Amino acid sequence: MSAVATPVSPMLVRLAAEKATGALLRDHGTLYLVDGRVVHAESPAAPGVDVLLTTGGRLPREGWDEAVDRAGAHRAVGRFLVDSGRLHDGELEICHLGAVFDAAFFALSPTSGPTRFRYGVGHWFGTVRPVSAEAVERETVRRRELLDAVWPYASVDTAPVVPRPAAPGQSVGVRQRALLAAADGRRTPAELARLLGRPAFHTLLDVRRLAAAGLVRTPLEPEPEPESVPPAPALFPAPPVTDPDIALLRRLRDALEAHL
Repeated sequence: MSAVATPVSPMLVRLAAEKATGALLRDHGTLYLVDGRVVHAESPAAPGVDVLLTTGGRLPREGWDEAVDRAGAHRAVGRFLVDSGRLHDGELEICHLGAVFDAAFFALSPTSGPTRFRYGVGHWFGTVRPVSAEAVERETVRRRELLDAVWPYASVDTAPVVPRPAAPGQSVGVRQRALLAAADGRRTPAELARLLGRPAFHTLLDVRRLAAAGLVRTPLEPEPEPESVPPAPALFPAPPVTDPDIALLRRLRDALEAHL
């Protein structure tokens, strides 16, 4: 796994080398492996395949429920959806891969909790297209870097999304307009992803882009702790020093508000 200098999950690397089969349990989700390759992933932070298919309108909820009832015990829900004519092979593969990478991104997020592996455990959805652990780690790192490049303040990822008025002439894309329309000031990005039937990572990315554009309210930063011992007086007053990025963003925000 040379593509990732520092493994996101050393245990995942080891299990891949062992060609292990089972479930890798972490604080924020679970990865399912067969012969060392990732075949499924789930996380409370990410909508599952069922939400992506049913909320997105591709599959009626009754069709999903029937597939689970008839094929879940055989770990062949995905295969049933194709064999019964509800989905084409390509549709299922694309949707499932998207859900796997989405859930894996959150499952592999930094954690201080224990990481465990239960050998032999499988998932009722079944295997669609196995993905190498290296590909999962590489994509997780790429997504982290992309989020930070767009807006390097992760506080917006878990805070309620509160829309702000657009500046005169400021345009918003179709996907982002739908997200802003669903944002009621109480729903978090994860809740909006489920409501809209979208992958959670792409919803986070849209929220960070909106934050960078000043179109959603960003959480307040904590006030700095007061110094216990005051500094010695200087002979000449020193100019105030602030983080240039934060200062620039605040000026931009104030300028926008002044023209609303």
